[in-house]
Amino acid sequence: MEITGRLTANAEVRKAKGNKKVTGFTIASNRSYLKDGERVEITKYVDCSYWINSGVADFLKKGALVMLYGDMDVNAWIDKDGNAKGRLTFHTQTIKILAFAGKKEDEKTNGDKSNAGKNNAKKAMANGAPEEDDLPF
Repeated sequence: MEITGRLTANAEVRKAKGNKKVTGFTIASNRSYLKDGERVEITKYVDCSYWINSGVADFLKKGALVMLYGDMDVNAWIDKDGNAKGRLTFHTQTIKILAFAGKKEDEKTNGDKSNAGKNNAKKAMANGAPEEDDLPF
């Protein structure tokens, strides 16, 4: 399954059982359609987890546009008041960063700023982030 959206906040790394680390973040995914001749926008918020490499959290900043591949999972439970609760979580297997947070289109062609982006991408690859062919520049 694939979803695309923007991070609503910086990713956070938490410790899980067995001394493992999990990177957690939420994305906002937008969809629009026409209803009675007017455009209607719907935003859905998706909680995501990434278990493979916590170093990628350094690049998952609020506003970054990402494409995620993975599986959706439903967690259901009964709260202390006896009410049924549920949450959808996207278990991310692959992350493609399509645009870094705060990156303007005209900065991609500016020499110094473009090289800084490439250096960040190389650093991300060293930390197990997307492969060079997957980067948007």
